[in-house]
Amino acid sequence: MSPLQTIIASIEWAQPWALWALPLPLLMWLLLPRARAAQGSLLRLPFALPPEIVQAAQMHSAATTWVLPLLAWLLLCAAAARPQWLGEVESPPSSGRDLMLAVDVSGSMAAEDMTIGGRRVDRLTAVKRVVGDFLERRAGDRLGLILFGQSAYLLTPLTFDRAHVRYQLETSVIGMAGRETAIGDALGLGVKRLRERGAGDRVLVLLTDGVHNAGALDPVRATQLAVAENVRVYTIGMGGDGGRSSVFGLQIATPGAEIDEASLQRIAEQTGGRYFRARDTRELAGIYAELDRLEPVEQTAEPLRPRSEIFMWPLAAALLLAFLASAQTGRRQEAGA
Repeated sequence: MSPLQTIIASIEWAQPWALWALPLPLLMWLLLPRARAAQGSLLRLPFALPPEIVQAAQMHSAATTWVLPLLAWLLLCAAAARPQWLGEVESPPSSGRDLMLAVDVSGSMAAEDMTIGGRRVDRLTAVKRVVGDFLERRAGDRLGLILFGQSAYLLTPLTFDRAHVRYQLETSVIGMAGRETAIGDALGLGVKRLRERGAGDRVLVLLTDGVHNAGALDPVRATQLAVAENVRVYTIGMGGDGGRSSVFGLQIATPGAEIDEASLQRIAEQTGGRYFRARDTRELAGIYAELDRLEPVEQTAEPLRPRSEIFMWPLAAALLLAFLASAQTGRRQEAGA
């Protein structure tokens, strides 16, 4: 294949219907009445010009009269058709799983019993740090994000765009879904979204620091739905056990997380998953490292070719030719005056 053929094969038109406007100037020239040619000449010379000078003047006049505007029109139509440059063929990951994260953002996640770099932080901040690193290592997985409190909301459907999922998690705030904890609704919503993907290895990771006390769906019924749809659920109980902390030299008792561990263990066991307990950031990081060892499954993935917009190049050339034609016309009018 020649270089020219390679270039042509690498260009695709996003809006090819715009090319139907190409013959519009010809139709206007044929259908609209043309101005009568001026009789005589404004300047009569007492002698005849050499033929080569006359021919050169006629060619220059034709170039400024219709050649440049016509080229500008062709380039403008090409820009309107939105040419796109096709890059090299890329094969998306052929292994992975559909993995949905359900993260508790209820009011209790504001408890500051986690430590990052020697600084005490709230539970949600610790989750953002650890889960963010976990997401970066999930190349090949389709990821989704559910945030739940009093209600459960799908923030990100299943996607290969890990950066977007991480951004949605990092911009979440405590209490944005209500102050209570709807574990059943979060589990049910995750199963519903995973079921829409069809058969495959479907995993739901549910993290909470509380007890189910809100929502329309009971965790027992939600677990039955997960079993019926072959969704494996890994549950994580988040939060410290309580203790005493020093504030301005005073020892103050800090309550631990109120977690329904029995319910979370039952959900994990019945769906083929595991239950984990995270009392600090180190344990939480270890849990997600363990989840990293899940075996991927083969998936069918079609090769993709990235597209880059290049319409700005013919558009810039069209504007340049239009400017040149206008400048030439202006000079000719000044010379005639």
